Amino acid sequence: MADLRMFDLSGKVALVTGGNGGIGRGIALGLARAGANVAIVARNEERNRATQKELAALGVKALALKVDLSNRKALRPAFDQIERELAPIDILVNNAAFAILKGLLDHTEEDWDAVLETDLTACFVLSKYAAQSMIPRKRGKIINVASVGGYKGTPIYPSYGVSKGGLLQLTRCLAIELAPHNIQVNSLAPGWTTTDMTDWIRNDPRYAAVKEEMITRTPAGRFADPDEMAGAAVFLASDASQFVTGADLIVDGGFFIR
Repeated sequence: MADLRMFDLSGKVALVTGGNGGIGRGIALGLARAGANVAIVARNEERNRATQKELAALGVKALALKVDLSNRKALRPAFDQIERELAPIDILVNNAAFAILKGLLDHTEEDWDAVLETDLTACFVLSKYAAQSMIPRKRGKIINVASVGGYKGTPIYPSYGVSKGGLLQLTRCLAIELAPHNIQVNSLAPGWTTTDMTDWIRNDPRYAAVKEEMITRTPAGRFADPDEMAGAAVFLASDASQFVTGADLIVDGGFFIR
């Protein structure tokens, strides 16, 4: 049996983008339950405060910063503040993302830029800052929250699909570059999950047929709960995954195999 201490994150510092709700909140709480001190960055200050209280109640240090990840100039100051107030970052979880439900003909250039800036470019920029911090310490974990949507074609949200496909490739490239520094870079690809981002498919009658298809194609027969991503994230953040890099851990109830 594996030594369960390999999964212990006590004393580690994790940064989770978009950590105030949905999958990001589930991951942030999971890392905290494993012992990590957790910083979250997101735009909604009220939800930030609520999640920070939940994290602190678990007995770890918690920090929440209001940050718009599409504003590149805001990323460096936020990153530096977290390292000043907590400690150098050991675990970066690039989770924040959003989608615009428009096909090619309705998608504007501004729509495209907005999605790619948050869902992909911010991940690149923060990964660079994290790597610069981690390399001198010869250790670190970067987890990119991708999506099964990064593999599958869709007429509904091309910019989101492209951003997640790009994130999968960014994971592979960074994994190769950073491996000599004992930094593991992996992605976690959730399937359909009960979050604000999937409200459209779960509750809009116009997409009832799409919802039924998604559930039918998922052997588990349901959408995931955000907390069900936490275990995979803890594994990828811990010493248990020291020889895992450049991988994509799919957590989708079997959706991808059909």
